[in-house]
Amino acid sequence: MPPSDPAPAGFAALEEVARTWRPGDLRTADALDPGPSAALSAVLDLPAPAAADGEPLPPLWHWLHFLSWPRQSDLGVDGHPRDSHFLPPLPHRRRMVAGGRLEVAAPLTTGRPAEQHSRVSRVAPKRGRSGDLLFVTVRSEYRQDGRLCVTEEQDLVYRSGGPAPVPAGLALDTAGRPGDDASPWQREWHTDPALLFRFSALTANAHRIHYDAPYTTGVEGYPGLVVHGPLLVLAMLELVRPPRPGRRVRTVSYRLNTPAFCGERLLARGGPEAAGNARLRIASHRAEAHAGADVGFV
Repeated sequence: MPPSDPAPAGFAALEEVARTWRPGDLRTADALDPGPSAALSAVLDLPAPAAADGEPLPPLWHWLHFLSWPRQSDLGVDGHPRDSHFLPPLPHRRRMVAGGRLEVAAPLTTGRPAEQHSRVSRVAPKRGRSGDLLFVTVRSEYRQDGRLCVTEEQDLVYRSGGPAPVPAGLALDTAGRPGDDASPWQREWHTDPALLFRFSALTANAHRIHYDAPYTTGVEGYPGLVVHGPLLVLAMLELVRPPRPGRRVRTVSYRLNTPAFCGERLLARGGPEAAGNARLRIASHRAEAHAGADVGFV
């Protein structure tokens, strides 16, 4: 850790943050313009926009909306904001997305104003294999015309101080292919720096590990540019996103397990479960599940 970095907070400090940190609720609004959906459709190389004006927004595509754009001077050296409403007061803070849950009462509709109401619903310190961690769950409700349409919980993990949590011996594997299995739904994904850069722009994500290779390898210690966790989730959901007669996504529960790197061959795979729902995952040659998701239908 560079000498200028603040000392990491100990477990007692994490417990104190969990006990005393209570940020207020946050309310924002968005016009849900169809432009971002058309842009993401192009980034994902879809033949047509997934949601034109007046059409339902696919599950979790609201991540393209309700964005925060801090001033450039308010960013840290890693590209993340130094301070924000839901960022816990930890020195030399590092953030990771662990997973989340989504419940869709009714899809959000593009081209119509929507409101977001977010709050911190849980803060808990834990001792992890790689050090002390602070888990924060942010719950958001999305409404259109006064009706609750979508509820989301996102689990975020924070570390204080120290280098990035890069497992020893982790290496980039751009040659290997995911192993074969009998999954009925499969789709290959190819990542390159342009894809990651465009997704960062669409989601207002300035974290340098997604577009700045010298920083990513030389400072953070990763073997290559890191594929966004949300991009892995959306890639999995493409297996069930195209509308199917009489079936609509009602719930999504996703988890992020291990990072994927730019240039690695990724394969989203999955299939229906006995209860009529679906289990999905996205794999590479070196990892059976960089991310996984369970999807429920109505």
